[in-house]
Amino acid sequence: MPDRFTSIVDAHVILRRDGKVLLLRRAGNVYASGQLCLPSGHLEEGENILQTAIRETREETGIALEPATLRLLLSIHQRNPGISCTRLGFVFEPEQWHGEPVNNEPVKCSGIVWADPARPPADTVEYTSAVLRAISSGATFALNGW
Repeated sequence: MPDRFTSIVDAHVILRRDGKVLLLRRAGNVYASGQLCLPSGHLEEGENILQTAIRETREETGIALEPATLRLLLSIHQRNPGISCTRLGFVFEPEQWHGEPVNNEPVKCSGIVWADPARPPADTVEYTSAVLRAISSGATFALNGW
C-alpha cells in the first residue's frame, strides 16, 4: 500500500487574564526562535488531543489543567511556506486553571508575555496570529497559509 499523506497534529491553549492571553517567547535552536506563541505542542504517540494540551501547558508554563474544563475554540489547518507537511491545530481554552504561569522550559523559552489577543505583538508567530485573528472574529475553523 502506498504511503498516505500525513499532517502533524497540534494542541494550543489560550490562558486569559484581565483580557490578555499568555504568549511564550521561543528560544534556542527551534522553529521561530525569538518569536511569541501560545502554549502548544504536537500530539505524541498514544495521546489524545486533550492529553496533549494538558501536557504541553504543564511542561511549558507549570499550569495544571483538567480535561473536563477544556473547551474547543478553533480548529485550524496550517501550511507553512516552504514546508511540505501541514499541521492540524486544535485550540482549547480552559474554564479554569490552577497555578501561576512561569517559564517552565528556559532552554526552549526565554520568557512569557501577556498580550492583547486583538493586537498581538508584531513578533508573534504567524500561526499564532492566525489563531488569535480567527478566535477574535468568532470563527471556529480557519485555514492559514493556503
